[in-house]
Parts: sequence; structure tokens; C-alpha cells
Amino acid sequence: MPHSWTVGGLRVHRVDETVFPPAVGAWILPGAEAASDGGLLMSSHTFAFETADGRRVLVDTGVGNGRTRANAAWHGLDTPYLDRLAEAGFAPDSVDLVVLTHLHTDHVGWNTRDDGGTWVPTFPHARYLTSRTEWDHWASVDMEESRRQMFRDAVLPVRDAGLLDLVDVGEDGTEIAPGVRLLPTPGHTPGQIAVELTDGGSGNGGPGDGGATAVITGDCVHHPVQLADPALTSRVDTDPEGAVRSRRALLERAADTGALLLGSHFPPPTAGRVHREGAGYRLEDVAPDVTASAAG
Repeated sequence: MPHSWTVGGLRVHRVDETVFPPAVGAWILPGAEAASDGGLLMSSHTFAFETADGRRVLVDTGVGNGRTRANAAWHGLDTPYLDRLAEAGFAPDSVDLVVLTHLHTDHVGWNTRDDGGTWVPTFPHARYLTSRTEWDHWASVDMEESRRQMFRDAVLPVRDAGLLDLVDVGEDGTEIAPGVRLLPTPGHTPGQIAVELTDGGSGNGGPGDGGATAVITGDCVHHPVQLADPALTSRVDTDPEGAVRSRRALLERAADTGALLLGSHFPPPTAGRVHREGAGYRLEDVAPDVTASAAG
């Protein structure tokens, strides 16, 4: 069964796709190798939840099956991801919103599925959201062929179907549904966002003092080792200094508030509460199926 966490009156489900080989983590965070015994394990998974007004939301869509990809860890995957999503109660036809934290290969793959040799939207009744800054960046650069291929099979079919919405994300974030706020976290990519969930009915504190809170990191934080050393950057950050600023700001927003941090690539247990420690932070692991509303 998919793992889940309670955030006030909300239930957030982790839907697993695949575990990356340790070499992928070492490649993404080359400076972290010495800081993590046994390699850097990273997971490809997405998060699904239902808002207070009944909208069914999926955050990111993983790598996807049957893709031609330059990275061997992502090439030609064949996983039961859609079955797992349905098992969590989110059959593709039932999803209302797909939030894309950024437009990288391992976050957009299940945007589409192969239908007789044509890539079609996997979630035909959903609006797909990403930040306008993110879209404008990739529309303005000369992409290498592997990235153009990813756009052709996973992004452009959604746009061409009229399902893609571009969101102007303000400095203080932008609410897209009751209790769902997009937070700007530029650096890994120019328009990357994190997703903050707040159940304002519980009144138990959190980053916005509005109730029980969870934050889905996107690639603002790739791995828990970056809490101890927020200056640790990814090989593929477009703006490493900006990525560090965003990471510190996101961790500081969550620190010592009781907010649940849900890492988009964190290995199990995937979730935890952030505490200040020295010049950095530490993650207090939170196992699935426990309440995330009490302050830590």
C-alpha cells in the first residue's frame, strides 16, 4: 500500500515509482559522497492529496515508462506506477490538478502515456500547473537533444491538448487551491517551486501560523544530507548560489515549527520535521501514518 501522512485534516500519499541506483545520487550531489555512508540513495516518487474543497492533486509525475533518456537510470523504465497511484485512490481520470515543481525529466514523465505510439495526457481531466518563469526559461534556451526529446514526449503534448496553465508565483507564494500554496524556490531551475499544504482548521502552528503544515520540497532539497550542509549544491543547478539561498529560506521557514518536510527524492522514511542545529539543520524522521500536526 502507498505510504501516507496526516496533516491536520489532509492525507498526503507518497506514490512510489522507482529507487535510483546509488551512483545517481553521487552524480547529482558530488560533494556529498563523503557525508553519507553507503552512498546516496534517492527515490523517484510523487505526492497525492485531496484539498479541503475536494480537488484531487498530484505533485510531480516522476520519470515515466518507456522513455528514451540519456541517463540509463531513467531510460526505458517499466514500473507499475499508475497501479500504485490508483491503489492510493487517485485513478488518472480522477485527478484535478497536476503541479509540476519544475520541468526536469524525473518530474514530468507521467504527464503523458503511450497510446499506440502517440504520447497523450495521462490525466485528461486535470489542469497541469507550473510556474510561468519555469516555462519562459526553457522556451528561451537552446536545449540539448535529450531535453528536447523530454519536452516532445512529456511536456508539449500537455500544452497542445490545452491542459497547461502557467502560474505567476509571487515572492510570498501563490495559493492555487484552499490550503495549497506554491512557494518560489529558484536556483535548481529558474522557476522551480515548492508546495506548501496547510490545514488551517487545526490551529497547531506551522510556517504560516495557519494550522498543520507540510512542505513538498521539489529539488530545492534533493537529500537529507543537505540539511546539515545547505551549501551543498547539485551538479545540475542552473544557479548554485540561488539554490543555496532558496534551500536555506525553505528550511528556515519550516524549522522548529512542527511542519512536515516531504522530500521529493528523499529515501524512506521520506518525511521529517526540521530542527535548527549549529550552522545547519537536522531532520527528525517521521514514519508514515502518524499525525503531522503537533509542533516538534
